[in-house]
Amino acid sequence: MDVKVEILKRKLVVICRGVYGDDLLNMAKAIYDGGLRCIEVTFDQSDAQGVEKASKAIEQLNGVCGGELLVGAGTVLNSEQVVAAMNAGATYIISPNVDDDVIRLTKALKLVSIPGAMTPSEVAHAYKVGADIVKLFPAGHLGTKYIKELRAPLSHIPLLATGGVNEESLPAFLDAGCAGAGVGGRLADKKLLAEKNYGEIRKRAEAFVSLLQGRA
Repeated sequence: MDVKVEILKRKLVVICRGVYGDDLLNMAKAIYDGGLRCIEVTFDQSDAQGVEKASKAIEQLNGVCGGELLVGAGTVLNSEQVVAAMNAGATYIISPNVDDDVIRLTKALKLVSIPGAMTPSEVAHAYKVGADIVKLFPAGHLGTKYIKELRAPLSHIPLLATGGVNEESLPAFLDAGCAGAGVGGRLADKKLLAEKNYGEIRKRAEAFVSLLQGRA
């Protein structure tokens, strides 16, 4: 499977931050039933056990939904974390920043590289170093006008809008030229998880899938 092609085809990556165990597995099944396939487990840099917890979560996710989920690691900040993510079974590496060492190691390990950038210089540099897709962050604050202007000279670089993406804003980000988006709180909703309301998570996933239909 070509993971980069699949991510660009699926267009939406679900961001799971601080969700583990049964909550994560049930949430993953809900978004899968709702039609989504890409899920990212973030490394909690403030937790001494964050890498270990995320690595275990990635391993668990690779064993659910018939192995059809594309599982990646997020908030990856250094080379050691890239290796930990790969060993756990992550197929793509997402970061909030541009780190040349992280990008180059990710590519050397034949994983998909998705670093985070904001400025034209950061986006272009990340792509030059080897990024497959660049996460535009924080997209919600930058806005679609900024994205359109950024895309004018950099239309060859696929962008993943992340930060402030929901059902209302997703179409505008795609219309502005983003190849896809990362969605966190609307799907990995801590309130819904606390209530075990996985049915609502599935419905929200279905709503996102509906918005993506018909988009190449």
